[in-house]
Amino acid sequence: MKFYLVGGAVRDRLLGQPVHERDWLVVGGSAQALVERGFRQVGKNFPVFLHPDTGEEYALPRVDETQGTEEDRVREDLRRRDLTVNAMAISPEGRLIDPLNGAGDLKERVLRHTPAFADDPLRVLRLARLLARLQPLGFKVCDDTGRLAKGIAGTRAYRGLSPDRVWTEIQSVLAEDHPRIFFEFLQAHAALSPWLPELSALFGVPQPEIHHPEIDTGIHTMMVLEQACRLTTDPAIRFAAMTHDLGKGSTPKEIWPRHIGHEQRGVQAVNTLSTRLPVPTRFKSLALLVAGYHTHCHRCFRLETAPLMETLGAADAFRRPERLEQMLTACEADARGRLGFEEAPYPQAGYMRALFRAASAVDARALAARTSDPDELAALIAAARRHAVEEARHRWTEAQKTAS
Repeated sequence: MKFYLVGGAVRDRLLGQPVHERDWLVVGGSAQALVERGFRQVGKNFPVFLHPDTGEEYALPRVDETQGTEEDRVREDLRRRDLTVNAMAISPEGRLIDPLNGAGDLKERVLRHTPAFADDPLRVLRLARLLARLQPLGFKVCDDTGRLAKGIAGTRAYRGLSPDRVWTEIQSVLAEDHPRIFFEFLQAHAALSPWLPELSALFGVPQPEIHHPEIDTGIHTMMVLEQACRLTTDPAIRFAAMTHDLGKGSTPKEIWPRHIGHEQRGVQAVNTLSTRLPVPTRFKSLALLVAGYHTHCHRCFRLETAPLMETLGAADAFRRPERLEQMLTACEADARGRLGFEEAPYPQAGYMRALFRAASAVDARALAARTSDPDELAALIAAARRHAVEEARHRWTEAQKTAS
């Protein structure tokens, strides 16, 4: 058996980028031979074998092993890959095998489809994800490939993709540096609405210019996602930031550019999206929280104690304080995801933290000594926390008066 380094590892090596994953093409062997060497087979339609020590993926050529020379089989396998820049191999002797001029496209900074690109409609999403990674290096999708991707996006095969595969691509790109590019490419090529219609519907929806100089809700949402990427690497927070305004996509046009009640419509939209795609509970629950309560955070200085306590309760802050931090991070991204506000401070986060610290300082053990009734104790703790928040609000107001 001979092992050829293939795919993204070759591409990244030629680009001078770090190689994080290595995939191998096995020529002159069989599935049985690999299993006998301790490789573990995964996948059914196109089996892949995991190395017993490294965990790296090894695959047999997607051609008849009896046809042509060894290099013929390698070249034919490469032609069946998605993009020319991914259709290269390095032989065991270190020689580059490049049947579709992928190296030339790397130099030209072009992402171009192979003749087999349309074999798997998921490749539209993978193209968008690779663009998100490489566009900062000057890459663009060639026009013919863009037109092909748009055509595939309109097919039944694209709409019939496995939701698990689609979500895997979305979750993966949310962990990368520039996911905004992924979603904007899909929107521009009619590939977003089949799987994320709630997000696609935001583009072209106006907002009040006094609060949103960028006006377009879709553009605002992409700016929010961009700010979330500056603030955190947690893909769940980024997802919540990206979906916080989904309710604006269903605002009746007659009340544009206002969006009264978009919070609850947003909660419904997140639930609908999470039915279509297998969104993990951690992502979904945070997205629901941010969709429902982001305006509470933005307006916290003007809120009375009751809605402030409601917000802390909705975040389950007293049991899971990290959830409050996640929500505040998403809300800060929302506030900064506006034209001209990218570097603006978000004092609401500090205020909400101060209120939470005050409420958390309540001595529950001392209160427990006053009663053995669980319901009465819960009421005592709630009342003490409300009082603590009320006092913290008063202190903050007095401090503001002194500062001014």
